[in-house]
Amino acid sequence: MLYKQKYHLVGNHSAIKRCRWLYNSIIQNRVCYKQKFYGIQSHRCLQMTPSVFYCSLGCIFCWRAQNGDHNIRWDETKLPTWEDPETIIDGCIKEQKRILTGYKATPNVDHIKRIEAHTPRHAAISLAGEPTIYPHLDGLIKDFHRRNFTTFLVTNGTNPNALSKLIEEPTQLYVSVSAFDKDAFSKICRPQSNNSWKKLNETLGLLPSFKCPTVIRFTLARHLNLEYPKRFAELVKKANPTYLEPKAYMFVGFSRLRLEFSNMPTHEEIKKFGAQLSSELEYKILDESPDSRVVLLSRLEKAIKLA
Repeated sequence: MLYKQKYHLVGNHSAIKRCRWLYNSIIQNRVCYKQKFYGIQSHRCLQMTPSVFYCSLGCIFCWRAQNGDHNIRWDETKLPTWEDPETIIDGCIKEQKRILTGYKATPNVDHIKRIEAHTPRHAAISLAGEPTIYPHLDGLIKDFHRRNFTTFLVTNGTNPNALSKLIEEPTQLYVSVSAFDKDAFSKICRPQSNNSWKKLNETLGLLPSFKCPTVIRFTLARHLNLEYPKRFAELVKKANPTYLEPKAYMFVGFSRLRLEFSNMPTHEEIKKFGAQLSSELEYKILDESPDSRVVLLSRLEKAIKLA
């Protein structure tokens, strides 16, 4: 199933996948919002996960395959023998080069970008699963940094203990927040553990202790959570992140088994949500990306360029 979705497996629990923005950057000179907002070059970004099969949530808007989709099942409680960070990173870079193999003969390719892409410089630790389940996360981040990568760590916030133990912070830390109270969290995020909402709130309370920039990302869907900016504002006050990223749910992948096309907001609706958040908080809208239906808010005058 993962091979059909064009995942490249690395060892027995890690994976990478070609992001569409890598292709768009090399072929069409169009870039991801992470490049527009933070300076991360789309063609040199490695989208990876150290825990492809394992997640503590079953979010209904997730485009990734979940246990039970199309009657395919696996035991998420049976954890693997974890591989070391160096082996994982070496494997990810090798697979990224394999992905790029066919680009040389592709029409309209930017050959300078194609060559640069063979030496990735950013790791988005976010592809699938929950990365904080991987017990050597600190070493993974440290080894990426040793190789002159920047890192974005994206977590669902249900493992504050792992975050509190990080000695090596990522270049930027994302926490996905898609619910505004426990009932909404149970409906939207479908946690495996009864205390996951409590754990998420513990994570939000940890954010002010991080030295790196922090982000709360809201994945927003009509008739689920888009209509409650004031409720989300209360969670923001607890976390005091550097940035807020309201982003539209996209009707793609396996999420189509769980939601409808009508749940997908327009960019204008996301902008309206951002403006309502801004009016509740001391955050202002800095930027937007209509292609990705995302808005950037911050207390800063301008976003920190990381690369």
